[in-house]
Amino acid sequence: MRLPRSVAGWTIAVFGVLALVMGAVGLLWPEALLRVLGFEIPETRAPGDYTGTFVTASSMASFNMGVYYLLATATEWRAFYRFTVVFRLVTFTVFTLAVLGDVAPGRFFGVAAWEGLGALATAAGLWWDARRAAASDDGSTVGAPVPGDRRGAGATGAGAAADAVH
Repeated sequence: MRLPRSVAGWTIAVFGVLALVMGAVGLLWPEALLRVLGFEIPETRAPGDYTGTFVTASSMASFNMGVYYLLATATEWRAFYRFTVVFRLVTFTVFTLAVLGDVAPGRFFGVAAWEGLGALATAAGLWWDARRAAASDDGSTVGAPVPGDRRGAGATGAGAAADAVH
């Protein structure tokens, strides 16, 4: 696995690793994940309580999402980075509303905050990387792109995505 080649890439990689790890924890030890999120763990579950099913499905989704994020990092797929900023802000909003509406425990706001701060960190990384690329276009060698690196400020990420399938 390649290390990230940009600040935005590092933010995506960190989120990817954590999503992968949290997904694995949820699959292997669901009670631990529920405790971390602030949910109660009853001694027994009532018939029709599908908490275990939901945790399994959510954990598998988290694990897969971690893999997707790491693939995006390995290919420096900047369009994906931009996409995550928008949808992580949407996730922040939905999770915050769940806490405010008493659908989720107050401790669950930590997940919302993680999403919101992660989105802002990636947005800042994208801005920083674009600024560095613009400086290198002015003749500066600081932050100059590596030959063959397709991450330029205006890159769509299509080349990086195509590289991932070769």
